[in-house]
Amino acid sequence: MNKQGTLSQQVEAYHGWKKELIRQIGRYRLWLQDNNLFSDDVSNRIRHGLELLIEDELTIAFVGEYSRGKTELINALFFSEYGQRMLPSQAGRTTMCPTELFFDRTSNSNYLLLLPIETRTGELSLQQLRKQPERWVKHDLDERDPEIMREVLAEVARVKSVTPQEARKLGFDEDMLEHDRNKPGNVVVPAWRNAQISIRHPLFERGLRILDTPGLNALGSEPELTISMLPRAHAIIFLLSADTGVTASDMTIWKDHIDTEHADHRAGRFAVLNKIDVLWDDLQGEKHTQEAIDRVRGYTADHLGMRQNDVIPLSAKQGLLARVKGNEELLERSNLAQLEQLIIQRILMHKEQLITQSLINDLLGMLQNSQAAMQNRLDALEEELQACSGVTMDKDALRRLADRAQRDYDFYYKKLITLRSSRRLMDSQGEMLKGLVSEDRFESHAEQIRQKMSKSWTTAGMNHSMDHFFELLENDLTNLLSEGRLAEKMVGAIYRRYNEDTRARHLEPIPLRAGRHVIAIRELRKKAKRFRISPKNLLTEQSLLVRRFFNVMVGEARTLHLRVRADVERWPSEALLPIMQYSMEQKQLLEHQIRRLRDMVRSDRDSRAERERLQNTISDLTRQLELADAMQRQIRKPAPTLIQQKVVNISGAV
Repeated sequence: MNKQGTLSQQVEAYHGWKKELIRQIGRYRLWLQDNNLFSDDVSNRIRHGLELLIEDELTIAFVGEYSRGKTELINALFFSEYGQRMLPSQAGRTTMCPTELFFDRTSNSNYLLLLPIETRTGELSLQQLRKQPERWVKHDLDERDPEIMREVLAEVARVKSVTPQEARKLGFDEDMLEHDRNKPGNVVVPAWRNAQISIRHPLFERGLRILDTPGLNALGSEPELTISMLPRAHAIIFLLSADTGVTASDMTIWKDHIDTEHADHRAGRFAVLNKIDVLWDDLQGEKHTQEAIDRVRGYTADHLGMRQNDVIPLSAKQGLLARVKGNEELLERSNLAQLEQLIIQRILMHKEQLITQSLINDLLGMLQNSQAAMQNRLDALEEELQACSGVTMDKDALRRLADRAQRDYDFYYKKLITLRSSRRLMDSQGEMLKGLVSEDRFESHAEQIRQKMSKSWTTAGMNHSMDHFFELLENDLTNLLSEGRLAEKMVGAIYRRYNEDTRARHLEPIPLRAGRHVIAIRELRKKAKRFRISPKNLLTEQSLLVRRFFNVMVGEARTLHLRVRADVERWPSEALLPIMQYSMEQKQLLEHQIRRLRDMVRSDRDSRAERERLQNTISDLTRQLELADAMQRQIRKPAPTLIQQKVVNISGAV
């Protein structure tokens, strides 16, 4: 396989691309400071962009029924260099709790965190428990000793024996649990509710995050997993077994948790048809084997209602063995590389597009503003040079230039006063928008619903209260959208007037982008409906149901609400930033020009000395514009997957 296309190298290229963007943003900040064009508003905008890049993560969730080989596939993709299976992946049910793999760049350490299953009976959600480290059991991981590390990680698969009553209390469906052969009457449940593994790995250090999920019973009994953790994954890899095909429980997971109308895995949902080595038939030959694999692949794609190209047949077991043994022929036959290519082409490309849309376009707009202001300064210097082209300085021409610069300065000074007045108006508009999505308003809605649910005597009453909570949130966001459109119209009018007055046609307002939050709350409301009609919840005791609803649904709504609030609080100060920045830069440049021209008119310096000084200033300014052009070229450089696509297309491999 071409090394250029490996997952490890492509994630490294993605990280390098982000690193270069961070470097260019730093260069732009210094360039603005060197040219006296820096301001607090621009600084805040740049800082926000840097935070987006530095905190960026890529999450891939591996989902499927028990014994489909999810953990074996993760071992093959990420841990083959250890020469053994690092995560427990034997026959039978191994991953018993949702497991997250990443590298904690803050603590810069390897560890395993385990949350006891008993926390399910408490009041706190997984999200809240993550902020309470004392509730977790911690094991340090020593990467220098893979054998000890493997033994520690085996703890993830530990189970415990409980009575059916205790299992129900913990949220499990006892009919789907294995019976304890050593203690008749008892059932086996996972010992842990959640596992978090921070491990130093090149891909995890680059922001890759893996979510390894258990089977159907655990998916159904941990609502937070399906309500928030899975939907936030950028992509889902759904595992099936080639020897069983698509079973009834596989279809239940697919329909209930992946291929749902509220799914938002924009980077893609893919199926992996694992264990194809059971179809390898050395007696009848490779052609017969390939036909058998193609049949199962086509059948799987039809059942799941997806394109055949999105169903990847592979053998995780043989892929891991091939990588450990360095067997290139077996690695190619295992087809592991095809899944890596899919992750590169579809998932990484999606992340690159998000960064381009949310950051690069804004950054280029700011840079374009600065270049326009600097170009105006250069044009003015060329005119000054013309006035000094004779044996003596043309002081009348210099006075005329100074008077014109003064008029332009006065114009932009007045514009800034008007814009500051407009910004105060935007701030008051922003306060009204913030009021619609304030924390107090959200908590008031939540408390109102908690009381209604607690007082309700019927299932219908409980359901109505739950739905009413989302109705209140949706109404607030619909009002936000309506008021936001009025505010955006006001901003649009300010820009049109400004652009007509200044002929700065490239300046455009920054939109509020509130619509996506309305959609997110509506999608969450659909999930809440499925939560309400779940047979498990219908039979749950009232106080436990109230607690479960608040832990899961209200908790997720609170997270979404926090994002809305952050956007709404930032927008009023950012909406007018392009024209504020342009006016401020023009005013500062004109201020320098006026001071210089007045000084030239008053002085008796000869024209040759002034010409020399102006030519040096013009040369320096030209270099500054060349630096800005170089920054722009670097920022505009295509993302790694786009370059990779071009390479593949030119070579004729596709």
